[in-house]
Formats: sequence, structure tokens, C-alpha cells
Amino acid sequence: MTFLNQLMRLPYVHGLWMKMPVGSVRARTYHGIFPYPHYAYGAYWSAYLAKQLGIRRITVVEFGVAGGRGLLNLQSASQQIEAELGVGIDVVGFDTGGGMPDPIDYRDLPHIWGKGFYKMDHEKLRKQLTTAKLILGDVRDTVPAFLATPGLAPVGFVAFDLDYYSSTKTAFRIFEDGDTKCLPRVHCYFDDVASNDLGCMNEYVGELLAIREFNEAHARQKICKFENLRLSRPRWEHWQEKMYVYHNFDHPEYARQVIPLEARHTERPL
Repeated sequence: MTFLNQLMRLPYVHGLWMKMPVGSVRARTYHGIFPYPHYAYGAYWSAYLAKQLGIRRITVVEFGVAGGRGLLNLQSASQQIEAELGVGIDVVGFDTGGGMPDPIDYRDLPHIWGKGFYKMDHEKLRKQLTTAKLILGDVRDTVPAFLATPGLAPVGFVAFDLDYYSSTKTAFRIFEDGDTKCLPRVHCYFDDVASNDLGCMNEYVGELLAIREFNEAHARQKICKFENLRLSRPRWEHWQEKMYVYHNFDHPEYARQVIPLEARHTERPL
């Protein structure tokens, strides 16, 4: 165990480091020294994968911006990652701009959410955005239009926070034409695969149902939970249970070796 890992076991060290976030982005990503450590993790490792594949720019996405705190933190983390890894990162947030729509039926978990939840002050938010782009409207319309953008950098990380089954399933259109519009593996964060004690999440409703149906409909593309993520992290964090990866087994770069040459014969190559 490194000296830093030993140090991080001491009380208050993590909180102190959060207040004074010095050090490399790699180290801070590993130890979760970001306000949204799950966003930093997804953005960092998608950018790292892109670098190993020789891709110079990627896109990271948040579905369900609401008040904008997540998008602002994704913007900040991406700027730091871009500077350290040398991979450009375009940050995009999707939202209706007017809060959640009506639920379609029980699959949207109306016992938890409903129309008008999580409204946005988009004018205030836009003033705080420096590099991130905010796209407002129904994802049924905005995602296809976005994918048609000329020169779009491949998608590497997606945070899904749309709450509803129906909205999440529609947002999966981001993976259409994945051979050219996405990295071979896309890190994904699903905020609502778990909820409060009254939510009672299961695979027949909500995001879990959307994931299951996507996998059933796609033989060579799968959205899978990032199994045993805890084993590569210095400590357990709640968000680790919400990390998934979109796999496109037919992507021309899926099987390409991405472990650094100098680290291929060590127990922990990264």
C-alpha cells in the first residue's frame, strides 16, 4: 500500500483534501476528491480510453440537468481532465427546461416523481456555463438532432438522471450508430437505479427496466453494471453501485489493446 493510501485511512484527511484539492487529476479521481466523484471518474476514464485509442476529442453527456449542479461539476472536472490528459472534452447537458413531464404509467414510478419536478432556471444556468452546452427540449427530438451534428466527437461518458423509465429509454438513442458516434465502451452513471425507502426499485420499472429492455433488443450491444468496481477503488462509495458500461461488441476498436505497454505484466496495470 502506498503512503498516500495509508494517509487516506486517517480520519478527516479526505475532507481536508476536498477543501484543498491539490495534486494530479489522476490521484484525485482515484481517491474521489471531486464534488461529483462519479462524474470525474466517468469522464477521466473515458478520456483515458480515447487517448489509448488515438482519439483526440470526446463528448460527455448529462441527461437531466435540473438545477445544473451536476452539469457545472462535469464541466469543471472535464476542464481539469482535458488539461492533464490532452484529450479534448465537449460537455453537453440535456433537459426539458420545464421540469419532468407527465409519467406514462406505473413504469415511470409516479409514486416517487411527477409532472413539474426539478424545474430549471435555464437563463441563470447558462450564465454559469463556460464550455458546456445546454440543450433544451424533449430528448425524443433533441438527441437525434444532436447526433446529426457535423464533426461530433464520440460519446465517452453519459450520466442518466431522467428518473423515468420512458425518458431513459428514449435517451438510449444516444447509442444509435454507436460504431461511429461512441467509444467502444461508454462509461454510464444511472442515478435512479436506487432510490429512497419508498421507491422500491426493481427491474420491472424505472431505469432498470429501460436497461433490461435495451439489452433484450440488442444482441451485440449491452449496458452492463460495472461489476466489482469497489475492488479498484481505495474505499467504498455509494455511486459505485450505479456505474454501468455500454458495450458495443461490433465496434471496430472494441478488441484493441488499451493497457499501456509498460504496465502489461504487473498485477495492477493502471
